[in-house]
Amino acid sequence: MKAFLTLKSYFFEARWRLLAGFLSLLLVDALQLIIPRIIKWAVDDLTEGRVNPFGLLRYALYIVAISVSMNFIRFFWRYFIIGNSRKIEEKLRNRLFSHIQTLSFKFFNNTKTGDLMAHATNDMNAVRMASGIGLVAATDSVVLGSAALAFMFAINVRLTLMALSIAPFLIVTVLFFGKMLHKRFEGVQATFALLMERARENFSGIRVVKSYVQEKSETDKFSEISSLYVQDNMNLVKVWGMFFPTIMFFAHVSSAIVLLFGGGKVILTEISMGDFVAFTSYLGILIWPMMAIGWVINMLQRGAASLGRINKILDTKPDIKDGEDLIETESVKGDIEFKNVTFSYNGSGPILTNVSLKVKQGETLGLVGRTGTGKSTLANLIPRLFDVQQGEITIGGHSLKRYPLKALRRSVGCVPQDTFLFSDTLRENITFGNANVPEEEIEEITSAAQLNKDLEDFPQGLDTLVGERGVTLSGGQRQRVAIARALLLDPEILILDDAFSSVDTDTEDAILHSLKKKREGRTTIIISHRISTVKDAHKIIVLDEGKIVEQGTHDELLKNEGIYSEMYYMQLLEEELEQSTTRR
Repeated sequence: MKAFLTLKSYFFEARWRLLAGFLSLLLVDALQLIIPRIIKWAVDDLTEGRVNPFGLLRYALYIVAISVSMNFIRFFWRYFIIGNSRKIEEKLRNRLFSHIQTLSFKFFNNTKTGDLMAHATNDMNAVRMASGIGLVAATDSVVLGSAALAFMFAINVRLTLMALSIAPFLIVTVLFFGKMLHKRFEGVQATFALLMERARENFSGIRVVKSYVQEKSETDKFSEISSLYVQDNMNLVKVWGMFFPTIMFFAHVSSAIVLLFGGGKVILTEISMGDFVAFTSYLGILIWPMMAIGWVINMLQRGAASLGRINKILDTKPDIKDGEDLIETESVKGDIEFKNVTFSYNGSGPILTNVSLKVKQGETLGLVGRTGTGKSTLANLIPRLFDVQQGEITIGGHSLKRYPLKALRRSVGCVPQDTFLFSDTLRENITFGNANVPEEEIEEITSAAQLNKDLEDFPQGLDTLVGERGVTLSGGQRQRVAIARALLLDPEILILDDAFSSVDTDTEDAILHSLKKKREGRTTIIISHRISTVKDAHKIIVLDEGKIVEQGTHDELLKNEGIYSEMYYMQLLEEELEQSTTRR
């Protein structure tokens, strides 16, 4: 339950609303406690013959008036307290989302999206319930239960103690079932996260599923997890199903004790009939707190478990953050230099080993090599998506860690291998994060990315919706939209990571020609499997098994007759075979 202490700032912020809500709740409880007293007076007057029909009507009207007042005032505690729980949910969800944005790539590599979705939905709902209706029920149970007990003691101490003889059994029951409920709810939430992750993966990869005719297999896998989720929920329901009747059983035993011994005291005239009726009414009021114990414990256990998982995310610190002795700058530019850089993911074998290279400002660097040689990893180190374990990377003679992260990443534009487009219009995807872009500039950028002809074919032009992850566009169109997005940023350093893999060679040549004109004086790093893409670069680096094995210009590397030369002539042969096949 200590997890709820992390919400104290939210409660403090809404202290006056909560005060008004709890005062309303206390007033409702006070009015509820008056009703048994009125019933006592009416019964005593009846048994002693001191009342006429008009007197009974007066008592009845008192009860009706109190009931109407209770329902009117009940609106205010629901509005202030339950309403505040909705605000807590909103603020906590926004805080969680905002914090996740600050976390490093390592966190996302080790965390399933389904888990994060579960935290933002089911866990948030559980926290809202605990901080709203759970808090109300807990307070109401304590106040109403304590006051009812006080009135019962005032009527007859011995009878009250007899009614409370079942209390030790209640305590044992709550402790026993409380632990079981907590454990079962943890299991439900974990399975829900698996279910969310399975659905997300299927929907994201629906093209692959349909291409390989795996609809039945995917449905079976989802059904298996769905059945497990139902099973875990049924286990939770079973525990709750045993808990609630057990509480009710002890409540009914207490009623039977009061009926037996209280009735005897009425016969012996130790208490009046009105006192006996009032006592049973207060016992009836006390049954709600007895019942609510289980409900409140279950709700608070759920809320605590969910808040614990949310706090675990909020307590996660980004691995990559601004260092000390920062250089105050809005833009990062200059020569890029790798000095004996070694890097590995999660302590596994090195992806890059003792890499040293220098790219002068305004130059174009080509990176080639076979699959898995560390080309993309090298590029990801420049905007500090990851930090090196050994060596150093500098820009303009200063370590990357001396630049503010925001300034560094604003200065490094990247078109990654896996092109991601948002489920929005082409315009919103191209101007991502920069809504006030003049129309002329957008036209210039789309022209440079060779998107103009495609836009003419779209009925709504730039306002065409691209679907989730750009599903309505071809692979080449998605890549060109991503290139346009990066060009609009106009970064000092542009990284194109296999950004032309789905683009034909003629379109690629046109884009590269536009880049050369548009990015004069700025640094460009092109990663590609195609030699034709990088052949005009000022310098070309060949990576193999995480090491630089060749470097130089296109002509120099061809003369070396190494990996680069082998790749070049192999690709020429493939092009000739493709052309001859086309002629046939």
